[in-house]
Amino acid sequence: MRKGYNPTKGGKLVVKEPCDHRVIIPLHIPHENDYFKDAYKIFELCLFSVLKTASSKLKVSIISNKCSQEVNERLIKLYDSHNIDELIIEREGIGKINSLLKALRTVEERLVTITDADVLFLDHWEDEVVKVFSSFPKAGAVCPVPVYRKHLDLTANIWSKYLFSKKLKFRAVKDVDALENFAKSIGWTHLPEEFGDSIGTLQAKDDTIAVLGCSHFVATYKTEVFKALPEDNSAYLIDGDSEFLYMDKPVVLTDGYRLSTYTNNAYHLGNVFEPWMQDNFDALKAREQKHIDYSSLKTLKKNTVKYIIINKLFKRAIKIKPLLRYLLKTKGLTNSQVFNYVDRKY
Repeated sequence: MRKGYNPTKGGKLVVKEPCDHRVIIPLHIPHENDYFKDAYKIFELCLFSVLKTASSKLKVSIISNKCSQEVNERLIKLYDSHNIDELIIEREGIGKINSLLKALRTVEERLVTITDADVLFLDHWEDEVVKVFSSFPKAGAVCPVPVYRKHLDLTANIWSKYLFSKKLKFRAVKDVDALENFAKSIGWTHLPEEFGDSIGTLQAKDDTIAVLGCSHFVATYKTEVFKALPEDNSAYLIDGDSEFLYMDKPVVLTDGYRLSTYTNNAYHLGNVFEPWMQDNFDALKAREQKHIDYSSLKTLKKNTVKYIIINKLFKRAIKIKPLLRYLLKTKGLTNSQVFNYVDRKY
């Protein structure tokens, strides 16, 4: 039985608070023992570092992927206190990518940042990311963390454009300590010297410098790249070809550049809490967020033919070792660095 009149009827339009940037965090904490012992504490550092340091009044989506009841109850409290704008709770484990798709399929904001739950965002990270988007109109994805040896990782469209330009060259790493921190966060004991002595970069007309390549663990995307998403969901919980198909390929299908900031603007924390993480969080400067309009950023469009020519043919050509050695040397590497990049076995 229906009684009364539904007040939302009558042709009323959807009214939302203005927002041009959404942050999506997939979260999987099935229990808080062993590997996941510190996971929730680290997640809170991630979430609140975003809220503390962002320049725009962004919105946050959390997808709980088979989290424990205790974790879900805490997430609901975060939602009730307006620290989360969207909370999706999945009882079954659907995997990282499928968790993201729950929010990605309906994102309307101009920019969307996808981040693992173990990232500490630093002061001005959003400003630095947007600076890259503004300076490089074809940027489709920008990571706030420069990571070693991403210069040939789905960057063929950049190389084809700047192959004979001095704007593409190798430079000294801006923050070696941050690169060392990343190496340790993924289980390395230290960063080998040859991994931190140079990095592939691109210089814009306004002299902004970006790093070639973009990592998976955190990146900001122009929303239109996800119009090139596969129609089906991922078959994997994590890994496989899922991150390539759903996070990487859509960017290059729209001929977007995959870049990173030259400066380090976030830390990958890993799964074990350490006191320095809290110290860095406490040192962050809280900002008053305001709505920022990012609609002026250049829009990218899908170009399958160009993708095939550049990423299937040109990419294969520049990876031929004699040619690659020559190219790397013309872009600023020494003979010993070229050997470490191309021929050394690790």
